[in-house]
Amino acid sequence: MSNFSQFKNLFSIPKDTVYLCGNSLGPPLKSMTNEIKNFIENEWAKELVKGWNSKSWFSQAKIIGNQISKIIGAPKNTIIVGDTLSTQVYQALTSAIKLNSKRKYILTDNGNFPADVYIAQGLLKLFNDEYEIKIVDPEKVIETINEEVAVVMLTQVDYRTSRLHDMKKVTEIAHKFGALTVWDLAHSAGVLPINLENAKADFAVGCTYKYLNGGPGSPAFIYVSPKHINKIEPALFGWHGHKSPFDFSLNYEASTGIDKMRIGSPSILSFAALSHSLDIWDNIDLKELRMRSIDLSELFISELDKLSLNFKLACPRDPNLRGGQISYICENGYEFMQAFIDKKLIGDFRAPNLIRFGFSPLYLDENDIMRAIKIIEQVSTEDLWKNYKNINRKTVT
Repeated sequence: MSNFSQFKNLFSIPKDTVYLCGNSLGPPLKSMTNEIKNFIENEWAKELVKGWNSKSWFSQAKIIGNQISKIIGAPKNTIIVGDTLSTQVYQALTSAIKLNSKRKYILTDNGNFPADVYIAQGLLKLFNDEYEIKIVDPEKVIETINEEVAVVMLTQVDYRTSRLHDMKKVTEIAHKFGALTVWDLAHSAGVLPINLENAKADFAVGCTYKYLNGGPGSPAFIYVSPKHINKIEPALFGWHGHKSPFDFSLNYEASTGIDKMRIGSPSILSFAALSHSLDIWDNIDLKELRMRSIDLSELFISELDKLSLNFKLACPRDPNLRGGQISYICENGYEFMQAFIDKKLIGDFRAPNLIRFGFSPLYLDENDIMRAIKIIEQVSTEDLWKNYKNINRKTVT
């Protein structure tokens, strides 16, 4: 079993703070300050525009994609990094629909992240509502797949309840009926062992600012199965996705392979931060990470159960059926979370009544869990949450 304490010391978290919010935004490595300083001073400032060649900035979208491929079980050169997660959802979903254009439905569930559904709704307007979105309960997804479904679009881990979809099983059934799959890995990459190749996923997307700790708004990624990449045409004809971008032709010709999914000039400063945060994954066993995450979340649940609070577990009790976060239904959840945060326990709140806690073993241990429980007990028994009643909610909850 890996000694995860060696990783904890690498992260910068304020003193005496228990950070259970990596499912929303991961913390930075302590070395990140020097890394960014080094990039600015020794790459950007010294090389200026030459850096696109001399420091291989132009190639970073695929180089970093290959760093991520090792974390999510994808073949080499099947992932491109850049742009936002919403952009990559648009790219993946459009490509999948075009491959299955004779079918009518996009199937998703009501646990999918709303932004993904918004992208689908907007996309279908462009198709003049030729297709429809069918939204079902997560438990109903498999039984709803049929010959009319073009694409099954799911977030692997439900952002509300942490319910975990069986990617391999869902994909197998989708393929049995001739449907394609688009998987959003935003809440699973970096906390679960994933094998896109083994699961035979068609498309996958994800962000890098949660469990991959790339920084606020760090770039997203898109995966396209090798069996599809030469068949598809990108939805966005981007300059960097052109076969010969520096010929400056006014006629678009797509590049080959995964490079065709590139769009425009990426943020190389963000790439520098992300690449640095991904370096530690060369020394991490994802199966051991998953086991450790389960141990910590199980400890949290069992200790919270002892307090007999009016918190209702919103996640599956079986840890093998959930992702890396724990959610509770809690009346006055926003007020409770503000009180926790002021006591240096950081989680988050999701309307209307969920409080969420993420469990990344890279910077958490049993001592953190027990400190978190003590804070929850204090806030509850002393009714500290009531101090936050009738306050205006912050923009980001």
